[in-house]
Amino acid sequence: MAAVTARGLGIATMFGANIVALSSYCIWKLYLAAKPWLHQYLRVVAPRFLEEEETGLQLPLRQATTFRIQDLPRQFSPGEVRAMTQDFRTMVGQGGFAQVFRGLLDDGAAVAVKRIVRAGNGEDDFLREISIVANVHHRSLVRLLGYCLQRGGDRYLVYPFFESGSLDLWLFHGGEGRRRLLPWPARRGIAVDVAKALAYLHHECHQQILHLDIKPGNILLDGDLRAHVSDFGISMSITQGLSNIDTRGRGTPGYMAPEMMVNAVSARSDVFSYGMTLLELVGGRRNFEPSSSTDASSATPDFARDFFPLIVREKMARGELMEAVDAAMALVDQKEVEAVVKVALSCIQSRWDMRPSMLTVVDMLEGKADHMIP
Repeated sequence: MAAVTARGLGIATMFGANIVALSSYCIWKLYLAAKPWLHQYLRVVAPRFLEEEETGLQLPLRQATTFRIQDLPRQFSPGEVRAMTQDFRTMVGQGGFAQVFRGLLDDGAAVAVKRIVRAGNGEDDFLREISIVANVHHRSLVRLLGYCLQRGGDRYLVYPFFESGSLDLWLFHGGEGRRRLLPWPARRGIAVDVAKALAYLHHECHQQILHLDIKPGNILLDGDLRAHVSDFGISMSITQGLSNIDTRGRGTPGYMAPEMMVNAVSARSDVFSYGMTLLELVGGRRNFEPSSSTDASSATPDFARDFFPLIVREKMARGELMEAVDAAMALVDQKEVEAVVKVALSCIQSRWDMRPSMLTVVDMLEGKADHMIP
């Protein structure tokens, strides 16, 4: 009986949400239709109000309409994007649906221009998501400087350029020599920076933002090796309490929480990805890295031997955790490493409701809360 009641309540909630969404859409359409007459009226009775409104930036949702958002980043033209990147001369990164190019603004500031070639979301969705990101401000989040939208074509996002590159570069593409330049204090600081950024997105924004793709490649480092989370918010922001999100095509295998496979995401999905990233930060290796003794022709990988989270758990149980720590680091505080690993293991539990929130993760890392040992 309780299950039937819960199901009926869920259906009623979904129906109500659809009604609210449809009503909002109709109201917006009515506003667009009435806008020309409204502006004529304001020119007569309240010209000063109209002047103040028109100081806002305009976004081309459609050729015949504009969408105004206060404090929105700069809108660049396609020509300006080509000029700042020297016709996309220097590619510095590439993903499944995007390419990143180095560029320079008119004042000489270095920028990273992300070209999104993924089809799917419409112009309205793209601009609405930008409006949300524009109001997100945290020292450990990469700031959005501007955007460019070509009608029917590619979309561009402009961010500050980080000369130190991504955490992925430091951990996996520079050998032991580069990893040695990333000592334990810096790694622990990176862990805290990313945790605070996610806690801000999950708990302090007006609209909760799920990143859904936390991994070393999306963590950029500045000259002081402080972390800045990138690629957040675009097509991933939700209103509080919404859990019906299509996650197809999002996330990266190896970092994706199990529930993302069935579109049942929540803020705890980011917690899982954070935990997997944390283990790689400690070990200086990928979580799945076939050993040299693995038969290359074998179709079945040996997870017990090659899956780092299992290795870490077994090493910790035997009191041999330091054997799993990146050997490139010197002067590692064993107690701090154990504390961070306990946080990571609590984050990667298969059941989402057993994982801590990012606020709790921050408290655990800073010693303000007990570690949740799974």
